[in-house]
Amino acid sequence: MKNWLRKTFSFSSVRPELVEGHSETSTGPVRTDGAGAEALLKRLEWTTIRRLDGALQGDYRTLFRGAGLDFADLREYQSHDDVRHIDWNVTARTGTPHVRVFTEDREMATWFVMDLSASVDFGSGARRKRDVANELAVSLSRVLTGHGNRVGALLYGGGDGGGMSKMLPTGSGRRHVLHLAHELLAHRAKVGSQETQLVHLLDAAAHVIKRRSTVFVVSDFFSAPGWDKPLAQLARRHDVVAVRLTDPLELQLPDLGMITFRDAETGQTQLVDCNPSFRRRFAEISAEKELQLREGLAQAGVDTLELSTEADIADALIRFASLRRRKSRRFAAPPQQKVA
Repeated sequence: MKNWLRKTFSFSSVRPELVEGHSETSTGPVRTDGAGAEALLKRLEWTTIRRLDGALQGDYRTLFRGAGLDFADLREYQSHDDVRHIDWNVTARTGTPHVRVFTEDREMATWFVMDLSASVDFGSGARRKRDVANELAVSLSRVLTGHGNRVGALLYGGGDGGGMSKMLPTGSGRRHVLHLAHELLAHRAKVGSQETQLVHLLDAAAHVIKRRSTVFVVSDFFSAPGWDKPLAQLARRHDVVAVRLTDPLELQLPDLGMITFRDAETGQTQLVDCNPSFRRRFAEISAEKELQLREGLAQAGVDTLELSTEADIADALIRFASLRRRKSRRFAAPPQQKVA
């Protein structure tokens, strides 16, 4: 049992699913036809998209691309330059004031790189991680296309097939968002002999997305190791936001007695007794994995938005936009001078 527990959580892939009230299908059957996509979009337009548009207003660019400008070059400061564009790190290093030169790209595309492997089918309450991922992508797509931007998506279903399962080219307008919603609802995870290989999806994104774009990588990050390096490489060219999908039951198990764990990626099962010792070990290894994941995201140098299955998406995005705005202002400020 100890060896199984250690092996299982080294991959963070086995999750409790066959529990009363905690089912991967707790949201009921989902329509995958055009009517299902229309119903999803209409519901989000009433509950989420209106609130996002109203709260962000003209500042929506902060959420999607920091200051809304595309960095083009560095040059020495001239008297007519805006001092807010001074690059203080380069200035300190060279001893000569330098400014960043930007170009605004109103047609800069946004891509959703979606990990829809089997582990995101889990949810301990009314919503699965997959539902949260779909709602996020559809809501942001509608806000963006409403402001004239284009959105595209790469979908990954896991299994033994390697990289992305489907690519949706960038487009705009409500009809394009409906098409995206339909593809998300219709997409099914693949169960295979291997765990999720997020590195393949990120490599595919780097190959497909040529022009500088905003990229939302949406995943629970239950994956084989090695994804942090391609994520960092993607962030060197694009404005990358990691959207991490979570569920409360993945960090802390209640007293459930005997329970069947099923590996969402391979289908293997294991019957365990959720006694105090097991729950304590579960919490310890989950906390260790949590720390490793946060370190990997930090090393990749990307902003991270954590979305729980219990989260209100509009509230989470508005708070995230506020954090990005404060961060951009902080980086724009000159370093504090020490007083002798």
